[in-house]
Amino acid sequence: MTTQNLKTFVKNSNVDWESAGEGIRRKILGYDAGLMLVLVEFQAGAIGHVHQHPHRQVSYVVEGSFEVEIDDQKQILQQGDSFFVPSESPHGAVALEPGILIDTFAPMREDYVPNGQS
Repeated sequence: MTTQNLKTFVKNSNVDWESAGEGIRRKILGYDAGLMLVLVEFQAGAIGHVHQHPHRQVSYVVEGSFEVEIDDQKQILQQGDSFFVPSESPHGAVALEPGILIDTFAPMREDYVPNGQS
């Protein structure tokens, strides 16, 4: 990754939404090789299917409520709650109502960045 692609300041209004699945969209709001911040919006009933990846993840519930599953354990989380996903742990979420998460990944998710921009 080169520093020429990094942005010190990112204005949410200047970042386009991208589809992240049915009823889910996201904005990448900042990253370097070691860390990434992503805003994720869910429609009610949208499913972030169980998956796993090598990145560690911490997520914060900005609004709404979600049924979050990590390693076969489920919890209902609401505004102000958060969760941690260790590397390679199966996890997913279901939006019980419209909601927003802030996801952070370490290291950054190269698969989220368009080709040539990492």
